[in-house]
Amino acid sequence: MMRLVNIFFLFAFVFVVACQSSKTEGKAEASDKDDILTGTLNVAVDESVLPLIQEQVDVFHQSYPNSKVNLIPAPEILAINTLLTDKAPIGILTRELSAKENEYFAQRSISPRIFKIGYDGIILVGNKSSADTSIRVSDIVELLNGSTKGSANLIFDNLNSSALRYLKELGNLETVSSKSVQTQKDVDAILNAVVSNPASIGVMSLNQYIDASESFGEKDKIRILSVQNNGEGAKDGLFHKPSQSSLATETYPLSRPIYVLNYQPNTGLGIGFSAFLTGDRGQRIVLKSGLLPASMPGREIIIKDNIN
Repeated sequence: MMRLVNIFFLFAFVFVVACQSSKTEGKAEASDKDDILTGTLNVAVDESVLPLIQEQVDVFHQSYPNSKVNLIPAPEILAINTLLTDKAPIGILTRELSAKENEYFAQRSISPRIFKIGYDGIILVGNKSSADTSIRVSDIVELLNGSTKGSANLIFDNLNSSALRYLKELGNLETVSSKSVQTQKDVDAILNAVVSNPASIGVMSLNQYIDASESFGEKDKIRILSVQNNGEGAKDGLFHKPSQSSLATETYPLSRPIYVLNYQPNTGLGIGFSAFLTGDRGQRIVLKSGLLPASMPGREIIIKDNIN
């Protein structure tokens, strides 16, 4: 009789363990499931807009705790390479891919879903002790090609950056001069170099400057230069500083869009994250950051006219 009781309890124990194992596997399958608000997503990010996108991801994670967005920040050229080597199906860049770059996805019958997040600007930062408070686009081009006179120089954070690519395209340049174009390791190093040398002009995104200037200890020694608008956009021939207002009126000549490029072949987390970025909450984050949203959030908000 005791033997039968032992056998009964053995089978009961095995049954309970099997049930618990089944439930655990079910939960694991549920947590691993990818849909528009659940799962893991790698995103290649142009590092010049990383401060904005990091804030977006932080809020997205708070709202959707079953999601995990891994940002892969890099200079523009390397961020695009991250897309083209399948390390990330989503990219956040300040330009769309070229026809040649898109061939890789076309061969796999993948059509991108491209959405505009907002507008940023390329800005130039000078030393306050310098007499120059403004600059013309033609001056920038002369510094890039090395034809300028004097000791002035431009400082970028990377030769593969979207800022340098943008200005090279603006000046129709293939290469830049090593005499008047320099690099530093990051935005803080650029600002320190501008403080140390009144002839230096730092080049960065508005998003990078706003983020770095909050903790930069010598902000009183630098200033953002006004840029003459005599190119595309509202051609008034006047000098404008970058701000939400000048981006909105297209009077700041060095503005650029920010895109989310979704090359995910299925309707996974990429769709949900893109919808968040372009939706009301994501657009409010863009507005709060000091950049211009692609679509103004629903209620009236006073936009910033000056960036100090």
